[in-house]
Amino acid sequence: MAWHGIFQLFSGWADGPSYATQCPIPPGSKYTYKFKITAQEGTLWWHAHISYLRATVYGALIIRPRAGRNYPFPTPHKDVPILLGEWWNANVMDVESSSLAVGGAPNISDAYTINGRPGDLYLCSNKHTYKLKVVQGKTYLLRIINAALNNQFFFKIANHTFTVVAIDASYTEPYVTDVVVLGPGQTTDVLLKTNQPIGDYYMAAHPYVSAAAIQFVQTATTGILRYVGGTGKNSSSTTPNMPNLPAFNDTPTAHKFFTNLTSLKTGPFRVPVPRNVDEKMFIAFGLGVSSCGLPNGANCTGSPFGPNLRFSASMNNASFELPTKLSMLEAFFGGVKGIYTEDFPDQPPFKFDYTNSNLSFALAMTQKGTRVKRLKFNSKVEIVFQNTALIGIENHPMHLHGFNFHVLAQGFGNYNPRTAKKMFNYVNPQERNTIAVPVGGWAVIRFRANNPGVWLMHCHLDVHMPWGLATAFVVENGPTPWTKLPPPPKDLPRC
Repeated sequence: MAWHGIFQLFSGWADGPSYATQCPIPPGSKYTYKFKITAQEGTLWWHAHISYLRATVYGALIIRPRAGRNYPFPTPHKDVPILLGEWWNANVMDVESSSLAVGGAPNISDAYTINGRPGDLYLCSNKHTYKLKVVQGKTYLLRIINAALNNQFFFKIANHTFTVVAIDASYTEPYVTDVVVLGPGQTTDVLLKTNQPIGDYYMAAHPYVSAAAIQFVQTATTGILRYVGGTGKNSSSTTPNMPNLPAFNDTPTAHKFFTNLTSLKTGPFRVPVPRNVDEKMFIAFGLGVSSCGLPNGANCTGSPFGPNLRFSASMNNASFELPTKLSMLEAFFGGVKGIYTEDFPDQPPFKFDYTNSNLSFALAMTQKGTRVKRLKFNSKVEIVFQNTALIGIENHPMHLHGFNFHVLAQGFGNYNPRTAKKMFNYVNPQERNTIAVPVGGWAVIRFRANNPGVWLMHCHLDVHMPWGLATAFVVENGPTPWTKLPPPPKDLPRC
C-alpha cells in the first residue's frame, strides 16, 4: 500500500511499492505501516502499489494544519475530496494479465468516475451520480485527486471558476482558472466560490489524450453541484448546466495550466531551489519494444509487433524489471547482492532527434534489467526528462517517491540547454511529486536526496509500469546515527 507523496523520512519501510520497499502482503496476512508526517500538509492519497489493484483500492489522504495554525488562504466553509477514477466491467487483474500475455496494451476502461460514481450521462440511474450540496455565497475547498490508472483528466464545473491554492500538498500562488488538468497521481486543491444563481450545475471530467491513435472511451463522468435554498430543499429539478470541456487532445490548454503554477513564496515548509548541483541526469524516455521473454520461450501471440516482440518502455534504453526474491530496500539495508545493479545510465546510449516521429525502429529496442542510480546522502540532483517519439509520443506523468522536486522549466521539442536555462525559475518554481512531462517535450526538475533508502521513480500511467518505464534511486545513509535508515519492522512481509 503506497502513501502517495508522503516523504517517509527515515521510514522507507512504510513507502509501500511491492518489491521496492517491501514484499507484497500475502492473502490473510497483515502489515502495519508506521510513519511520521513531517513538514507536509495538504492533499495526498493512498493506493495499492502492485499490478492493477489500485484501480479500486485507493482513497484520499488529507493533512490539515496543526491546531492554532491557519491555511495560507481564507478558511473555507467546507472542504470536499473529489476523486477521479476509472471503471472496468471486468476483473482488472484479468485485464492486465491478458495484455501482458500477448505483449499488447490492456483493454481500456468502460467508464470514468467522480467519487466512485460514473454519473448520469452513462446508462445508469441517478443514484450513480455524485451530488455535492452547497450554500450560496460560501467558499469551498475542493481537494481534487486523479486516482485513475491510465487517464489524465480535464475537470470543470459549469458557470464556475477555481482558484488553485495547492498541488501535490504544496501551496501555490493563487491561480484563477475555469479548468483543472491532472495526470494520474496528481492532486490539486482549489477554492470554489458559490456565487451563481441557485440551481444545479454539472461538474464533469473527461480525458486529456495527448497521444495520437490511442483508444479511449470518449465520454465524460459527471457529478452535480446542487445549490440548496434557504428551506433546505433541492435547488432545482431541471437538467443541470453542462460545462464546455476542452477537446480531448487540447494540449495548449493543458500546457497553459501546468506552466502557470508557481509555489507560494510565503508558504509554510517552502524549500529553496537546490543550487550547485552534484548530479546531472538527462533521461530520454518513452515506449519501445523488447523480446517476448515469456516463460519457456512462448511467443507473444497477438502482439502488434509480431510473435517475437512485445511492448516495452524505458529510460535511457533501460527497461526496468522489479525483483521478486527480495525487495530492493531489504537488499540495500542488508548489503545483499544480485537484486539490482547500480548502473542506471545518466545519459541515453545514443543521441538522436528525440521528437522526430520518423526514427529508426532499431532505436526502440530496450534492455531489461533492475538498474538503479546510487546517490550520496544530501546530494543535489537535476534531471532533464526528454520525451521520445520512438513508438508514439504522449504526456507522461513521472512520479518520484520519497521527495518533492522543483519544476524549473518545461517545453516542447528537443531540450536545448542554452535556450531552456533562460526559462529556469529559481524564485518560486512549483514543488510537487508528479510532473506531467509535455507530449513530445521536456521538463527539468531538481531535488535534494536527503532521505536514505530506495525510492522508485516511474510513470504513473499504470500501463507503462510493467512495461518498464521506471527506475529507482538508492540514497546512501548519512554520516550520523539519526541520518541512517533504521532496521525493518518485525512484521515486514517476506517474499
